[in-house]
Amino acid sequence: MNNNSQKLVLVTGADGFIGSHLVEELLSRNYRVRALALYNSFNDWGWLEYIPKNDNLEIVSGDVRDSNLCRNIVKGVDVIFNLAALIAIPYSYVAPDSYVDTNVKGALNICQAARDLGNIKVVQMSTSEVYGTAQYVPIDEKHPKQPQSPYSASKIGADAMAMSFYNAFNLPVVIARPFNTYGPRQSARAIIPTIITQIASGKKEIMLGDLTPTRDLNFVTDTCNGLIALSESEQAVGKEVNLSSNFEISMGDTLNMIKEIMGSSVTFVTDKSRIRPGKSEVFRLWGDNTLLKELTGFQPTHSLEGGLKKTIEWFSLHENLNKYKTDIYNV
Repeated sequence: MNNNSQKLVLVTGADGFIGSHLVEELLSRNYRVRALALYNSFNDWGWLEYIPKNDNLEIVSGDVRDSNLCRNIVKGVDVIFNLAALIAIPYSYVAPDSYVDTNVKGALNICQAARDLGNIKVVQMSTSEVYGTAQYVPIDEKHPKQPQSPYSASKIGADAMAMSFYNAFNLPVVIARPFNTYGPRQSARAIIPTIITQIASGKKEIMLGDLTPTRDLNFVTDTCNGLIALSESEQAVGKEVNLSSNFEISMGDTLNMIKEIMGSSVTFVTDKSRIRPGKSEVFRLWGDNTLLKELTGFQPTHSLEGGLKKTIEWFSLHENLNKYKTDIYNV
């Protein structure tokens, strides 16, 4: 057992797609993990329900919007991974106020608690959406921020709030900025699960939005290992760091790769309701991961084809596919 067994880490948003994978990866490295799941009256822990019982895992229910709760859950913690966020871009058009409360105020509450209870290191989860459509590629950390959706604006605000605690109070903060992450357990509102689940459930036609934008796609365990590498790097403190593959591919080409892997003859049909407003669409994302490699030596290990095969395998299992509503459009 390594020294990580002595470290207690807090993961907020642990019940979500990336959060649950991060919890698993931390446990595999013998960290002790306190995992925050969003409180609900069903006492449902989201994807944490599917992690085997582990003596090193403590699950708590709550909400980062509550500052008192944040103070309680950071007690005794060595590192905080703040993944709690509202992330769906289409829903941010409908309910932008919620995004400010959870993303910006949540980051404030976590940083304030971390400062007050021992200057605890915070790894603040950002997103490549803060960059907007690429003005140049590959996108490095100096690229301008462009708030092309209320979601993006809220994450720019959250990152700035966290970084202000580094500048004003010397709180050890790292801004980890993953580009598009995919893999098992991803929400059906994301394009890759949308395609896989519909093909797996026997659809002949799939309704989609714009297929021309490019994305820098990263398998979820690569994103999680990058997050942990940043948390362990003293050199990363006070920096914004991309987690990316340094590769771009169009949505259309990605979908055709999925179609080929699954041996499907499905046809793609454009659904206008799924197309973002013109100035809000991010047409090109391609992340430069040079700084991540310089600071940590980490780089992704999964090829896109390899990651998609693992993702398809998971979604194609009947018990997993049944968890998704393939007949409705999730915003």
